[in-house]
Amino acid sequence: MEKDGNNASVEVMSNRQVIYREKVRGSLKETNLKVKTSLERPKADKDSGTIAVKNLYLACEPYNLHLIKYFTRLGSPVPGYGVARVLESGHPNFKKGDLVWGMTRWEEYTLITAPETCFKIEHTDVPLSYYTGLLGMPGLTAYAGFFEVCSPKKGDNVFISVASGAVGQLVGQFAKLFGCYVVGSTGSKERVDLLKNKFGFDDAFNFKEELDLDAALKRCFPKGIDIYFENFGGKMLDAVLLNMKFHGRITVCGMVSQYNLERHEGIHNLINLVLKRVRMEGFVESDYYHLYPKFLEMVLPQIKEGKIVPVEDIVEGLENSPAALVGVFSGRNVGKQVVVVSRE
Repeated sequence: MEKDGNNASVEVMSNRQVIYREKVRGSLKETNLKVKTSLERPKADKDSGTIAVKNLYLACEPYNLHLIKYFTRLGSPVPGYGVARVLESGHPNFKKGDLVWGMTRWEEYTLITAPETCFKIEHTDVPLSYYTGLLGMPGLTAYAGFFEVCSPKKGDNVFISVASGAVGQLVGQFAKLFGCYVVGSTGSKERVDLLKNKFGFDDAFNFKEELDLDAALKRCFPKGIDIYFENFGGKMLDAVLLNMKFHGRITVCGMVSQYNLERHEGIHNLINLVLKRVRMEGFVESDYYHLYPKFLEMVLPQIKEGKIVPVEDIVEGLENSPAALVGVFSGRNVGKQVVVVSRE
């Protein structure tokens, strides 16, 4: 609140935002983004089909860089998934006070012009931040990618790259509960311990310490890999192709090692797809939105029973989100990176 000329209190309608300031060339840097304050807040007019929300939690993940590079104009707020509360609604399916998760912007207040892509949060007996990870886009990605695309069978040998990330940690836990043998790769000893002791992986290795990825995979999978959940790309994918079993499945979720490269690395062992009759398939989680109720039906009891354990890395304050996003690509975070905008 500030005082006007008559010494009366007036509300300042500010809106802090993270703006895409400078085009990304090569690796993302904090200087590509800028925190600024706008003196306008969005409003949702009656019957406009929009909703005005107050952002509470923002998901900080590699996908943000894709959105920044290809779908964000310079000078615009960064887009990304988040959890928010509806302040005004011009859409018949939403009302003031509703909690939602979906695509929003990195700012305190956002006008969501396509709220039909948002999900109402009906279960509030779990932390709201879970809807940026386990119960949000990463959770649905892990569920659909593993159960729908991988076509798993009990006893399958499953390998997951970037296994301590928001998606990988969940794929591994789903696979273990399903009855698979699970190995993950990650980028530090601390994360190796996390995979084996917190998430219950059968084995894990730090790819940065392996001089020969092919040898590392043969050590972990002497009989070969049935399912590879691909999050890394590059040399890891090349090594995996040498170790797939006949009729194995490779589910391509992402290739984080390639996102900051101006020239992507080539893959040399693709002939193994033919020789070993391996199926390799990419997917996008939005193709499986219709499965979200089924996903919740499975995972909510597992959370409450302690069978699924999410790990979050919490950063407080919108002003710290640029550094948090850059840190995701250097492996600074442990677990799902979440930015708290407001705890209300």
